Amino acid sequence: MKIALAQINSIVGDLRGNEAKILAAYRAGVAAGAEIVVFPELAITGYPPRDLLHRTGFIQGNLATLDRLAAATEETAMLVGYAGRNEARPGRETMNAAALLHRGKILATRAKSLLPTYDVFDEDRYFEPARENPVVEFKGHKIGITICEDVWNDEGFWGNRRYHRDPARELADAGAEILFNLSASPWHLGKEAVRERMLSQLAAGLGRLLVYCNAVGGNDELVFDGGSAVFDARGRRIAGGEMFREDLIVFETHDAPAAAPALCDEEKLFRALTIGLHDYLHKCGFRSALLGLSGGIDSALVAAIAAEALGRENVRGVSLPSQYSSKGSLDDARKLSENLGILCDTIPIQPIFEASLQQLRVAFAGRPEDTTEENLQARLRGLLLMALSNKSGAMLLTTGNKSEIAVGYCTLYGDMCGGLAVISDVPKTMVYRLAKWINREREVIPSSSITKAPSAELRPNQTDQDSLPPYEVLDAILLAYVEEGKSRDEIVNAGFEKTTVDRVVHLIDAAEYKRRQAAPGLKVTSKAFGLGRRMPIAHRCGF
Repeated sequence: MKIALAQINSIVGDLRGNEAKILAAYRAGVAAGAEIVVFPELAITGYPPRDLLHRTGFIQGNLATLDRLAAATEETAMLVGYAGRNEARPGRETMNAAALLHRGKILATRAKSLLPTYDVFDEDRYFEPARENPVVEFKGHKIGITICEDVWNDEGFWGNRRYHRDPARELADAGAEILFNLSASPWHLGKEAVRERMLSQLAAGLGRLLVYCNAVGGNDELVFDGGSAVFDARGRRIAGGEMFREDLIVFETHDAPAAAPALCDEEKLFRALTIGLHDYLHKCGFRSALLGLSGGIDSALVAAIAAEALGRENVRGVSLPSQYSSKGSLDDARKLSENLGILCDTIPIQPIFEASLQQLRVAFAGRPEDTTEENLQARLRGLLLMALSNKSGAMLLTTGNKSEIAVGYCTLYGDMCGGLAVISDVPKTMVYRLAKWINREREVIPSSSITKAPSAELRPNQTDQDSLPPYEVLDAILLAYVEEGKSRDEIVNAGFEKTTVDRVVHLIDAAEYKRRQAAPGLKVTSKAFGLGRRMPIAHRCGF
């Protein structure tokens, strides 16, 4: 059988736009001679639609779209994800469903059996799980239709499973010759490698051809990598799609094995951040962005990502020096903007800082200078950047990294101002790795931005390490505490100094109120601050 996988980038809620994209990919698959064109999970609605699923008109509109898509099919079939109604009440009103469309009709529908409710997923809030999932007969073949999580419960791979059922094995036992999986699987560093091994082992263990079609693109905080793939009954990869690109993969079920292209972690991460930023802006109706350029490595990295994602003509940098800004930092900001070819304005904040201090002179009388004056500078920068954003219609990007945001080394209503926190899930040590990767062929980010000691430059001779442990230590503790969920004692027993661990854990917990007010950030690690980490603000947990 000749099959096409349409790895498309849907926009959540854009039923008409998604319909047009689906039809275009379907026609391309028809032209390529495919007998069936496969689309990702919830391709009609976009993923995740979240509480749009509570709107009756949205559900009806998506069903009307499905009917039109069915009417457009001819001899080539279409397998597409949509939000279906649950007709067997009681239960939730909708189901995460897939429909096989052929010759103008809906030939069969199936629903997702395993509903993830962990990390960023909350499908049990919306969907009723499938009670059964029979094999479908299509052109003399018995096919099994699964949706995303349905193939993430193989006992041979996971051992300690989340679910009692194994829908893929149930379909194989029922006689399915080919297993299709429609997916919208968000990406994080390392996930695609685990996924490839899991799918390969599943196909080999069941002795079935496994066809996996994944979504691509950014929707809010989530980034989908595509990476659609096909594994034969021996677990060998015979076809696959690009990462972080829309793609149409056409293959024969008897094709020979083909190796996946190898990308380093830095390139995968750069692509993820680029498509995440591009799609967030464009799907929210923006076409340009601006950001403060401090001369440091974080803002330089965000500027490089923005120039790649939006085009240099759509990115505006702003240098906002104070009396504490070094000449080197100002030179680095200017050199970066020249290297990227982006506009860079300079707006000194010293006059309004001094005016603000004068206004506060009486209220501050008798009190020594402290972080208040430092935060005032950051907030004045935020004020000016937001004014430029409002006036120009460009989205302001925040430039804080995960390490800083974790411990609250950021200022509410100051450097946290903006519409998207591009690198808020990128630890500082990875920021350095990314910067060096960007400079692999020529100097884009000034070398001095990479080599100098990081500093907020809010007081004389300030460096980050005045307030924080070395970033290598901080990031290792952050990984253990936030991403791996280890306790203080476990981290100390791993070889870290107890006073440092206690201090870092306290800072992480105490900064929760700040993070709750932060701009959305792109999720690129296994545990990001945001939807996937729902910690109470007020708590006294000592573990």
